[in-house]
Amino acid sequence: MEFLEVSFPVSGVKTWVFVPPFVAFIVSLFTSMGGVSGAFLLLPFQVSVLNFTSPSVSATNFVYNIIAIPSGVYRYVREGRMAWPLTWVVIIGSLPGVFLGYYLRVLYLPDPRRFKFFVGLVLLYIGGRLIYELTPKAKRGRSQMKILEEKFQEHARRLKEAHATRISAGLPRDAVVKTLKCTPKTVVYEFWGQRFSFSTPGMFLLAFLVGIIGGTYGIGGGAIIAPFCMAVFQLPVYTVAGAALMGTFLTSIAGVTFYSLMPAAGGLSTSPDWALGFLFGIGGALGMYCGARLQRFVPQGIIKGILGLLIVSLAARYMVQFFQ
Repeated sequence: MEFLEVSFPVSGVKTWVFVPPFVAFIVSLFTSMGGVSGAFLLLPFQVSVLNFTSPSVSATNFVYNIIAIPSGVYRYVREGRMAWPLTWVVIIGSLPGVFLGYYLRVLYLPDPRRFKFFVGLVLLYIGGRLIYELTPKAKRGRSQMKILEEKFQEHARRLKEAHATRISAGLPRDAVVKTLKCTPKTVVYEFWGQRFSFSTPGMFLLAFLVGIIGGTYGIGGGAIIAPFCMAVFQLPVYTVAGAALMGTFLTSIAGVTFYSLMPAAGGLSTSPDWALGFLFGIGGALGMYCGARLQRFVPQGIIKGILGLLIVSLAARYMVQFFQ
């Protein structure tokens, strides 16, 4: 198997050539259903398994996003589940934060141990929000979400009865996003007969803060903003996923540009490992396309539960390591 083993000079990583795309495919297949590129899980894989710990790992994660995300966004656009007003607010708010995140990463978190602790805190928040959403307390009073999920289950039941020989369940083709109102104060849209709204300034502020964290981590921010949109703004995952991925894609372009053009700080290079990022991106592109295609066949609760448990377990591991 030696002929399949490759070395990456920039990162110093040495691994089998099929490992990065395979890992990226599995990760992105599941995470893209929740509007997350999977970069937040690939970074711990690079740090802990491939031993890639320099600031360049954040930039490499951005490369993965740039290559992998378009296939998933394409599916959401094609199926009419892209909430464009939400998308643009996320993009405009996130971009300035990404640049601030670069300076935090290079100046204050170059040490791998401290960076892992930061990663653990971010992951703990993401996973905790998702798991909390599954508790009875969080579910009480969310009438719109209940109606949407009940309609999903009823539609799935009818499809299964109509196609007894094949398991088929999901959103109908007419479940598309329709913008009803878009102003500097409020955005209102309709999805599958239900209206959803959010404060434009509030979403902008969230996107800015997420941009800072995403720029530091190297994830673009979708992993944070998607759960927050579902948990705080009460928006359905079916409409959040595409917007979060598109925002992550454009902020990743800005992030990798900034990491590549800035001079090395403290003797540490911040330029991405393009070859390694490309291999991750190829697997991620296929996984995101499949994940985006399958998302409408999976209930929101299952998507949130899988992501939440996976993220919290990883966060706990990193935070425990910091104190050992």
